[in-house]
Amino acid sequence: MPELPEVETVRRGLEPHLLHHRIRNVVVREPRLRWPVPAELPARARGRVVVALDRRGKYLIATLDSGDRLILHLGMSGRLFVLDEGTPLKKHDHVDLQLDDGKLIRFQDPRRFGALLLWPAAEATHPLLMHMGPEPFSADFDGDYLYALSRGRTAPVKTFIMDGHVVVGAGNIYAAESLFRAGIRPGKAAGRVTRPQYRVLAERIREVLAEAVEQGGTTLRDFAGADGGSGYFQQHLFVYGREGLPCRVCGTPIRRTVIGQRASCYCPRCQR
Repeated sequence: MPELPEVETVRRGLEPHLLHHRIRNVVVREPRLRWPVPAELPARARGRVVVALDRRGKYLIATLDSGDRLILHLGMSGRLFVLDEGTPLKKHDHVDLQLDDGKLIRFQDPRRFGALLLWPAAEATHPLLMHMGPEPFSADFDGDYLYALSRGRTAPVKTFIMDGHVVVGAGNIYAAESLFRAGIRPGKAAGRVTRPQYRVLAERIREVLAEAVEQGGTTLRDFAGADGGSGYFQQHLFVYGREGLPCRVCGTPIRRTVIGQRASCYCPRCQR
């Protein structure tokens, strides 16, 4: 599933093609996505100019000049492509946003776990966004925040930082890599991690995510950027997917464990 860096890569790829352009039409071929595409969405978006394109967690938010917003989630297999109008359809091409310059934004989603929703201007918040934790690059996120929130928690620290109510964006890959760089074992109880360790960990989370964004995210089965290009951060992974291979720092074989029903790799020497 695309994580924060992949979604931010898509946002950056889409922005020059979508921002300040008028949506001439919205063609919905398959409304049965994770949640049904609202029947009124095409009419509300038709003729409107996109005045902002933002990201909140894994959601892309296009703000229209009417104040309405379109929320898009890629789900597990969703892709967005910038194409010329008239480009032949492929299987699973569910929605087109036709623009005023002859281009279109096409949403393809084989598994249909993605979403395209309407956030009306009259609604100050949206249910999907209101309980999310802070963005990792925001001033609200730091080691002191993590330390205060973790007191008394017995869940593994990896599970803790992957909780979207704690912070958005630290998915499985990026949590594993951040914990390695911070020197913290993923299975350590969140409540036992010290304040100084959390200060380091918060910095490493920001560092890892920033690097992944700059390198286009991490290529997994279905992810591609808005232009169809893939990410390259997987070439720089220290522990994720490297079970049995020597640690790039100390040479100790990387171990694998299961945390929260997810495989988790770590270095038994570098991480304590």
